[in-house]
Amino acid sequence: MFACFAGESTYLDDHGPPAPRVLPFPSQVVYNRVGKCGSRTVVILLRLLAEKHQFNLVSSEIHNKTRLTKHEQVDLMKNISKIPQPFLYTRHVHFLNFTRFRIEEPVYINIIRDPINRFLSNYFFRRFGDWRGEQNHLIRTPGMKDDERYLDINVCILENYPECSNPRVFYIIPYFCGQHPQCREPGVWAFERAKQNVLENYLLVGILEELEDVLLMLERLLPHYFSGVLNIYKSPEYRKMGNMTGTVRKHTPSLEALKVLYHRMRYEYEFYNFIRDQFHLMKKKIGLKSASQPPAYSPAFLRELALRTPEPLDEDEELDSDLEDANSWLVHT
Repeated sequence: MFACFAGESTYLDDHGPPAPRVLPFPSQVVYNRVGKCGSRTVVILLRLLAEKHQFNLVSSEIHNKTRLTKHEQVDLMKNISKIPQPFLYTRHVHFLNFTRFRIEEPVYINIIRDPINRFLSNYFFRRFGDWRGEQNHLIRTPGMKDDERYLDINVCILENYPECSNPRVFYIIPYFCGQHPQCREPGVWAFERAKQNVLENYLLVGILEELEDVLLMLERLLPHYFSGVLNIYKSPEYRKMGNMTGTVRKHTPSLEALKVLYHRMRYEYEFYNFIRDQFHLMKKKIGLKSASQPPAYSPAFLRELALRTPEPLDEDEELDSDLEDANSWLVHT
């Protein structure tokens, strides 16, 4: 007969220390999410999955600082490496080269979108917001003058306003090229560096036009993070959340403006097509036989201008107000 008091146990005396937790591989994942490419959809899913699978999700609240000094890069990478594993860290930030600074490299994932569709979504969201109401958005962006807010997108493109010209429309490639200053200059160097980083450092880069296939691939490749994600995404409860958004006042520019914009984004489209081909190749290797969607804009867009990219959720800049219900699943650092 023995007494066991609160906080005491004879287990260790009898059995020794418990075996350390076996970590899944990979146990360090970074999602350096590209703006206006469905990332709010994925972050909401991740918050639900983090509770289900007991991994640490750290979602940065910094949305407008993608380029970092060397000191900032090192500090961020060290902070990421200190997160208890298994973890998934997500932030709008251009690719960080961990190995360059002799820090263990995590596995990267990402999702991109047809470049013109991404540009249009961002253009109109900045001005008019989404389902939360245009008047509320006007209050949230008091610094934007009416002549900017109501600027016709065709005028913006055809008269070469900075927002509709390079380097501003050279947006997706820098997320994969990295922190080098030349990554922000539209050209072959940044394009090739971005492709190299994708091939060497990313487990998966999907396309928003085939989001369900992206989720299925993530479920196959990272089951300890994404197992069951497609069931959650298709559930009535999640669909109810997803149906509450959509950029307002969004419309297609004129044919003339689209031609100009397409030409300005030629490197973005070369990269998008590269990612799309790589994604389809990976689907084929895994045996995923799903019908792929035609690109939203290609030379064929001269014949058909309808916007075809789905809008799962309109995302990014204002995650917090829409994710309060999932807030208890977020691990803060």
